[in-house]
Amino acid sequence: MRSFLPDITPLKRSNDFRLLFFGQFISGFGSSLTYVVLPVQMFHLTQSTAMVGLLGVAEFVPMLLVAFLGGALADRFNRRLLLLGAEALMAMSIGALTVNAMLPHPHVGMLFAAASLLAALNSIHRPAIEAMTPQLLLPEEITSAGALNSIRWNIAFIAGPGLAGWIAITYGPAVAFGIDVTTYLFASAALLAMKRKEFHGGEEGAMNWHTLAEGWRYALQRKDLLGTYLIDMNAMFFGMPNALFPAFGAVFGAQYTGWLYAAGPVGGLLLSLTSGWTRRIHRHGLAIAWAAGLWGAAIIGFGLASNLWVALVFLALAGAADMVSGIFRMTVWNQTIPARLRGRTAAIEMVSYLSGPYLGNAEAGFAARLMGLGPSVVAGGVLCVLGSVVITMALPEFRKYCGKTITIGG
Repeated sequence: MRSFLPDITPLKRSNDFRLLFFGQFISGFGSSLTYVVLPVQMFHLTQSTAMVGLLGVAEFVPMLLVAFLGGALADRFNRRLLLLGAEALMAMSIGALTVNAMLPHPHVGMLFAAASLLAALNSIHRPAIEAMTPQLLLPEEITSAGALNSIRWNIAFIAGPGLAGWIAITYGPAVAFGIDVTTYLFASAALLAMKRKEFHGGEEGAMNWHTLAEGWRYALQRKDLLGTYLIDMNAMFFGMPNALFPAFGAVFGAQYTGWLYAAGPVGGLLLSLTSGWTRRIHRHGLAIAWAAGLWGAAIIGFGLASNLWVALVFLALAGAADMVSGIFRMTVWNQTIPARLRGRTAAIEMVSYLSGPYLGNAEAGFAARLMGLGPSVVAGGVLCVLGSVVITMALPEFRKYCGKTITIGG
């Protein structure tokens, strides 16, 4: 039984990893409130799934423009200081949403502006934290740390969305946004308390186009890495129904909207809590491919569901499949990418796993407008499964990838 439980060795051994873990857990809870309340507020103000979907486009463009700069900065400057700066500016952006929500007639434009700014700042935050985390770990702890971070994220995104709908209905969006602002203080305090202060990638010299593009060149030369990016982009673009959750909430009951957002993380958490078996899996490419296909199949089930509880079960299954994919993708990245490139490749990873949801939300919003809620979700799930098969067959290096044969950091 113990072999199925998560390995907490990284938390026990490293006080700095423990501080980072719990600081980001508290901040993640606040972010999960905004993650739900922002699109719900947009739907309430506009009554349009297309407008909710356009939030994804507003997030995608700045994310894409800033991501590679953020990755280069993470390889050149102190990653811990980059995190502190990004979190301070993100707190200010959420503060603007709080003030806007308190107005008698909140401005829709402010929702788009804040979403764009948060996406740009996240494009600095994520490469920095993903490049910094392996520096706190021993090589053999990387898979275990990935599972622990998944548990952290899922708990935050279960509690947050589960409460977000109730908070927004009972107290209004401003209260939810205000809570998010407060949680950034805890994350910053944890970073300041870390014993180790310097987390550099080792990159030196002038920062130019060659520097920014080096991560791309490295990733494109490695077809196994390319497969991890493409298969996740495919799954998230076609199979991401989150933009439709406010509309599904209108069908199942507005008070249950947060449950739809939380169901996937519930599945991911249950998988993470029994993730000890992942240490025995070495064919990481195939594991990722199967997980992406199962995600698509679960999304098809969600689209066909006419009952709230059935819909929640399929979303939980999708979350579990996504967690399997995430654990093994992170293992491939952290075990094989040199430290000096980790920030720039982390930016590519962020583009791969966020461009799908951002653009997928836009796709889902417009598809639902044309086809209806259920049919658009089913069609997306089918395309996700087909795309996973095509990518896996087209990239034999990805399909045959085996962690047992890899030299860490090579």
